[in-house]
Amino acid sequence: MPEIDLHTHSSISDGSMNPEELMAAAKAAGLKAIALTDHDTLDGLERAATAAKEIGLEFIPGCELTVTHETLRFHMLALWLPLDAPDIQSALDEIIRHRNERNHIIIQKLNDLGINLSYDDVLAKAGDGAVGRPHFAVAMMEKGIVTSAQDAFDRYLGANGKAYEPKKVLTAAHSLELLQRHGATPVLAHPCQIGLGKDELASLILTLKGMGLDAIEAYYSDHSPSQTRSFLELARRLDLGVAGGSDFHGPIKPDIRLGTGRGRLDIPYSVLEDLKKRRRDKGLPTETTPSVLF
Repeated sequence: MPEIDLHTHSSISDGSMNPEELMAAAKAAGLKAIALTDHDTLDGLERAATAAKEIGLEFIPGCELTVTHETLRFHMLALWLPLDAPDIQSALDEIIRHRNERNHIIIQKLNDLGINLSYDDVLAKAGDGAVGRPHFAVAMMEKGIVTSAQDAFDRYLGANGKAYEPKKVLTAAHSLELLQRHGATPVLAHPCQIGLGKDELASLILTLKGMGLDAIEAYYSDHSPSQTRSFLELARRLDLGVAGGSDFHGPIKPDIRLGTGRGRLDIPYSVLEDLKKRRRDKGLPTETTPSVLF
């Protein structure tokens, strides 16, 4: 049985479940601890922490950031993210403002392609969360424009799609400086998706470590067993922590389940214990209850 999942999303960004539903699902799945890591927002953390406390589930507040370094674009998780950091919130607010502008540009591009989709169609799929490309995909599926979410991204919404519009992101250096200043644990997310060879990836991670990176997401739904072993060895060699998560989004990505990913993910609680030890060694708190966070 998997014990933890440190990479999940709620409807506050692009997941299908609201924060309370996500915590309940994690408890039902037998997890001991979960992190909520919505894209570029902290808005669901207090709700998730309160719900987790009520059902006896350990909660780690987090966020997933898209960052750039030179010509590369990749994701970082921030774990144990404080909410009383106005400069972090200000940076995220600017990203969200730009994302809203981007959403309208995507609608216009789709309309220019002769696709009958309105912003209200997409808003209806977002519920109480921020509008993201997965909501476009669902709306397009329901209108019969595409056959699946993957089809929507391949043909229209992904980086090579006809209606793609890049989003504004932070630099890795700026992100790591902010996170380090406020005592968060920065994690390189799903390194398998960066598209670098073994030596190039090691060089990148070493550079990021010099900026404040503290861990690698070695356990991930898309990592093969050999990739997981390789990332575990790389973390050991570079003296970095190890994290792991499913990248759960709920029914919008039905093949990825909490804790187990596509069926073979199994992250032991010892992974979380080791991350906590790294934080204690730096004099950083590991408490995760709402009374401490908010």
